[in-house]
Amino acid sequence: MDPTPALPVPPERRDWTDGHVARWQPVLPGLDPVVEGAVTRMKKLSVHLRRVREQSLVDFDLERHEFDTLHKLAGRGGSAAPSELAQDLDLAPASVSGRLDALEKRGFVRRTQSTTDRRRVVVELTASGRETWLGAMDVLGHEEYRLLGVLDPEERALLNDMLRRVMVAAEAGDAPASWRG
Repeated sequence: MDPTPALPVPPERRDWTDGHVARWQPVLPGLDPVVEGAVTRMKKLSVHLRRVREQSLVDFDLERHEFDTLHKLAGRGGSAAPSELAQDLDLAPASVSGRLDALEKRGFVRRTQSTTDRRRVVVELTASGRETWLGAMDVLGHEEYRLLGVLDPEERALLNDMLRRVMVAAEAGDAPASWRG
């Protein structure tokens, strides 16, 4: 496949990836600088956002599994059955019970009897749990807006649409089974 011609980039707008591509082009003459640049930037952006998320967990004294559980519960409107959380988290019900025990001790969730079925338990996000979850979410959200804020609204929409097309291709055909469902 012929490399896509790269547009010249003024020195003040060059980033780490430009140097990476320049180093590899002599080693791999068929390297497409545009594809390599886009993929490398997506990887580096993903790593950056993961580091911001991990730091937000430290800042809010949350373990990753605690955040994930609060996140899934919040995504269900703040209330769910333990079996629903187990399904959302792809965990065995016993594993979810352990997580809920720890979150309940911290005051982030409470378990109550269902008002419609006394045999059923409902897990609810407490005000403290919601505040902690939102705080951790806000840190990442602010960084996402800071980064994408360099683009105008039309450019953000275009980027979103282009990435969707790439993801549709990634999710089709030979994509790992975990991506398809």
